[in-house]
Amino acid sequence: MSIAKTYTPADVEAKWYERWQEQGFFKAKPNPRKPAYSVVIPPPNVTGVLHMGHMLNNTIQDVLVRRARMQGKEACWVPGTDHASIATEAKVVALLKEKGIDKRDLTREEFLAHAWEWKEKYGGIILEQLKKLGASCDWDRTRFTMEPELTDAVLRVFVDLYQKGQIYRGIRMVNWDPQGRTAISDEEVIAKDTQAKMYHLRYPVVGQEGQFLTVATSRPETIMADVAVAVNPNDERYQHLHGASVRIPLLGREVPIILDEYVAIDFGTGALKVTPAHDLNDYELGVKHKLPVIDILNDDGSLNEKAVLYVGQDRFAARKQITKDLQAAGLLDKIEDYASVLQTSERTGAVIEPRLSMQWFCRMDQMAEKALAVVENDEIRLHPPKFKNMYRVWMENVRDWCISRQLWWGQRIPAYYLPDGSFVVALTDAEALEAARTQSGNPDLAPGDLRQDEDVLDTWFSSWLWPISVFDGFKDPDNPDISYFYPTDDLVTAPEILFFWVARMIMAGLEYRKEVPFRNVYLTGIVRDDQGRKMSKQLGNSPDPLDLIAQYGADGVRTGMLFSSPAGNDLLFDIRLVEQGRNFTNKLWNAFRLTQGWEVDASLPFANEKAVEWFGAKLQSAQTELDEHFAKFRMSDALMTVYKLVWDDFCSFYLEMVKPAYQAPIDPETLRHTTAYLETLLKLLHPFMPFITEEIWHELAERGAKEYVCVAAWPKPQPLTNATDILSRMEKALEIVAGIRNVRNQKGLGPNKPLTLAAKTDEAALLRDYDGIIRKLGALSDVSLTDAAPAGAVSFVLGTGEFFIPLEGHIDLAAERERLTKEIEYARGFLASVRQKLGNEKFVQNAKPDVLERERQKQADAEGKITALEQSLAAL
Repeated sequence: MSIAKTYTPADVEAKWYERWQEQGFFKAKPNPRKPAYSVVIPPPNVTGVLHMGHMLNNTIQDVLVRRARMQGKEACWVPGTDHASIATEAKVVALLKEKGIDKRDLTREEFLAHAWEWKEKYGGIILEQLKKLGASCDWDRTRFTMEPELTDAVLRVFVDLYQKGQIYRGIRMVNWDPQGRTAISDEEVIAKDTQAKMYHLRYPVVGQEGQFLTVATSRPETIMADVAVAVNPNDERYQHLHGASVRIPLLGREVPIILDEYVAIDFGTGALKVTPAHDLNDYELGVKHKLPVIDILNDDGSLNEKAVLYVGQDRFAARKQITKDLQAAGLLDKIEDYASVLQTSERTGAVIEPRLSMQWFCRMDQMAEKALAVVENDEIRLHPPKFKNMYRVWMENVRDWCISRQLWWGQRIPAYYLPDGSFVVALTDAEALEAARTQSGNPDLAPGDLRQDEDVLDTWFSSWLWPISVFDGFKDPDNPDISYFYPTDDLVTAPEILFFWVARMIMAGLEYRKEVPFRNVYLTGIVRDDQGRKMSKQLGNSPDPLDLIAQYGADGVRTGMLFSSPAGNDLLFDIRLVEQGRNFTNKLWNAFRLTQGWEVDASLPFANEKAVEWFGAKLQSAQTELDEHFAKFRMSDALMTVYKLVWDDFCSFYLEMVKPAYQAPIDPETLRHTTAYLETLLKLLHPFMPFITEEIWHELAERGAKEYVCVAAWPKPQPLTNATDILSRMEKALEIVAGIRNVRNQKGLGPNKPLTLAAKTDEAALLRDYDGIIRKLGALSDVSLTDAAPAGAVSFVLGTGEFFIPLEGHIDLAAERERLTKEIEYARGFLASVRQKLGNEKFVQNAKPDVLERERQKQADAEGKITALEQSLAAL
């Protein structure tokens, strides 16, 4: 059999992925004879392409799914994409702009036609890229959050929650994106550290000529929306202004000075401008003091007529102009730089405006209470558990959810307005008309008399139903898929959407299935560069995942991502990790090639019983450890367990123990065990490294049409009664080998120079039983027992035993004695200086404890080194 000298991922990855799909291994359907295992993909945006976060998240999902499949479970991994209202609409608007088309010149239907065309062309790119990674999704089940069935589910839930009083319409403070011209949710707001300016403005006091109240603000362009200035009633500086009024600079409108302990005396000037329309805290202050609200901004962030000044100017242009005008009027006291946090839109990058807006909201308190309970009692387990505290804080301080968006791409809100301004909520136009006739008492209302709400629902309002809707649980609550695959088992996602997506899915599951949607939530960390920065295309610090796969192979990238990705902790990405992953694939390939190059002599007796016995015990121990890591979702630890088992135990030790001499044959029993061990290792490695394991699996033996490692049975540990003793005895033998190799390294003797070993030990049985292994791994020509140190030998000690390696004829003994003598003299001189320092009472009394401890450690180390050197010299 001809085996390629090197493993080339590009030659095999596409082949095996196509074969797996042809065989239908990824497809899942309800099977009462098998336990179900289901995972729903966190649906990536249709605007997205594969990035490093996707790589990590989907690798972990694939590892879990592939292992479950091998465990004999009906493993169902549901893929899909999210319609991503804001991001997709922005993409389509930009594309139309390139063609000279303005969205405002299109009807809603015309714009949606362009959007669907864009989605069909680009929306599936990321799913195709996931196939390159090896993701074993059931692609026949691919869902899209805006497909008809899932849209129907969203609308049904909206109507149901409205009828239950959980959804309402009202004016509330929201995050407003002036570029996207829509409200956005908290999780779509990105906080950015920045250097901002604080403007100290002089408000003239009414009736007190020449008197001013200085107010500090970072947004001078909003003073036209001021309705009051607040001071703390306990602030002695402003006692004389209680009950007074001031005039807004430049505008001249009179506003009252109000008293409220909310104002911090020691922050800024201690005087706070109150602008309820443009600040959440100001809004709450305004409600408390029954103040009016003046909204001076248009949807696009420009100033409207209510501002009186700078009408039509962009908010930031107005800021520059008002600063100049205040300066000219003598009403700008000073400008200071200060460190601030800028709230920006994740999708457009625009600076967010807090804004009072008529929106649709969903009440969260009752649903949050139930969703908190199931995490607190571990009905749903968070991995790692440290996130329970974060979850609890969020859920105990939950606010109503703004679910409306001022966009066209998305599920349109099923609310219909009557001519008198009232509205009805209904699933269809026909149901809306019937409800409107009943509500208005006018049976002659025509369809044209109703106007459907222009807004669409927040994208999360579809994705919170994902674990139910992908199995058509709203269309048919008792269908075979939802009955078999729900609740799902594991969810893999990022901590930053623990509340915004995970918690809401829990709420929806409890509300509509009376069950939790999943049992475990594995929270990944963020992939960061070696400077700790989040990887992003904007920073230019993120490699292209597909380029990595092309260069290092999918298996190398998968293992590289998992080498240092403990749950919940950020991964500091280093290309050397991926190189290590590629090296691991090469190591495995070379181990396979080595075993296939052995000739078998059927007449040879079984010659490697101890080695075979030891690796069998080692394998069982590692399998138990591996299953424990999986049970606790320690994915990085799970990989490292298999990695060490393959690289260290199998390749570095076992194969060295059993491989025959150059061009010599091997006995059939050893080869049979070795091949069986390699097959088991391929099974354990397959979830992590699917492509190379499938390639070697089929090269290793003739396989039947359905005999793939992809669906091979997951190995179950078979504990050996004497495993502890087997492992302990081999460990002692390998310590002897390590001692021999240390001597070789110290004396520069090379790994293959024949040496002899004499042992003064009570472990004679161990030396006898492991004689062949110690000789082979230590490159020894003879192993013997002795009562005294042989002449010209160096020694090392293990436990109560002392081991000697005669060096006469291998090194210049006179030169070695001279070298050791010089080392002893130097070490004694160093020891003397340390003792002198420790003998100085003044030093001992004044030195810090850690400094004193270091000196004492130096003394102990020097004494130990001298003793060892003197023993080596005596042996020579």
